[in-house]
Amino acid sequence: MGYLGPERRKNARISGRFIVSYRILEESNNVDISQTKNISLGGMLLTTNRNFEPGTNLAIEIRLPFDPNPIMLIGKVLESHEITKDLIYDTRMQFLAVDETHRDAINQTVDYYLKKR
Repeated sequence: MGYLGPERRKNARISGRFIVSYRILEESNNVDISQTKNISLGGMLLTTNRNFEPGTNLAIEIRLPFDPNPIMLIGKVLESHEITKDLIYDTRMQFLAVDETHRDAINQTVDYYLKKR
């Protein structure tokens, strides 16, 4: 059974599989590609192939339907939860800084999928 406590999210969240490439911010290489499980203006949940410590900053590049260019973001890991031993992790993160153009693209995407429900 899922979490039944009070809803703490400030932003509407939608389920959606969007392609994401990510790397630890301080590393210039070592990029992995994955997909989101859900996204909101405040953050996202994505599948990663390794466990990240809470507080790790990731450089993220995500492709959304309402922006032809990939969106670059910085995300702070809130938690990584092992799904398949040593192979797949659900990693929840909060966006640290989102510029206005990218904010609009995320908002349009979230609004579109909320209306489709």
